[in-house]
Amino acid sequence: MLRHLLFPHLVLLGSALAAAGAETGRPAAAKVQLELVGEAQQGAVMAFQEWLQVLRGAGIQSVRLRAATDGDKLGIEVRGSQENRLYVVRGLLSGRDEIVIPGGGRYRRSDAKRLAAWLDDLAERGPPDRREPPAAFGLSAKQFDEVRKDLGRLVGFSTRDMTRAEAVEKIGRQLRLPLAVDGPLADGQEKIEEELSGLSCGTALACILRPSGYSMVPRPANGHPGGGGVSYTVAKARLDQEVWPIGWPPDKPQGEVLPALFEMRNVNVQNVPASRVMQAIGAQLQVPILLDHNALARHGVDPAKTNVSIPQQRTSYSLALRKLLFQARLKFEIRVDEAGTPFLWVSTVKPV
Repeated sequence: MLRHLLFPHLVLLGSALAAAGAETGRPAAAKVQLELVGEAQQGAVMAFQEWLQVLRGAGIQSVRLRAATDGDKLGIEVRGSQENRLYVVRGLLSGRDEIVIPGGGRYRRSDAKRLAAWLDDLAERGPPDRREPPAAFGLSAKQFDEVRKDLGRLVGFSTRDMTRAEAVEKIGRQLRLPLAVDGPLADGQEKIEEELSGLSCGTALACILRPSGYSMVPRPANGHPGGGGVSYTVAKARLDQEVWPIGWPPDKPQGEVLPALFEMRNVNVQNVPASRVMQAIGAQLQVPILLDHNALARHGVDPAKTNVSIPQQRTSYSLALRKLLFQARLKFEIRVDEAGTPFLWVSTVKPV
């Protein structure tokens, strides 16, 4: 009986978290109620009244306190229908004057706003164990598909001899999701060597940015998967950063992706620069060939100054190109852009 006297059954109804959705324009996903079980100790009622003021000041309006009973466990109870969901979070108001919530999070009074943010995230995205696992870049699977579709738009204009800054700005105007460049683009006035008109915007952007040390990264607007819109940021690349790649490994056998590369042909190359060989094969196969300029510069490889040869023979362009590029300390792989268009990515034999 003493424990119940120390902790009266107090309830404040009406969740500010649910109202927050309407104020910010986000979908009103669910309501959240914080139920705290208290440890009986002297001065506990006063401590709770003080905690109550702190929680209300942080915007947490739906709070219930009761005395702890045997068998109480921290957890999140899901109530209601899909359209009228309620999450009841059972936490502990410990004798150390801190709130402990499911998952091990601990909050002192100075952390009340951080607790409110956690509850707000719960209302928006549901319990952590029920959430869809994030895809790349911290995006939800739905957001990632949206980005792939957006970046799969065809460039559609000639990029050769454009400046990098001009091309990035023009591609950005074609995208549905917003793109922002973080500061001035280094080497932005440098001319682009590749013709990227037939490739997708995502692959083209990555190819344009990489030689200047920049990258493009898609990010969820509020930092949470599924929790809002997505935007693109162009900024200086970091070693520990996940960046949008120059194409993707194909999800089909290479012979289906680029069958002409594996057809048997008569090949005869005698002392020709590797760059001309790539240009000729690319034109014959009607496939873009993109160079890893960073790797070439790092290892001092210049395809225009390295002659290659192969005796007359009947072979596939795949085998012939592999042998010819190896003489120039190069290798290639088949990649596809966001729209599934194949291209050849040429890099150095030595890793970057």
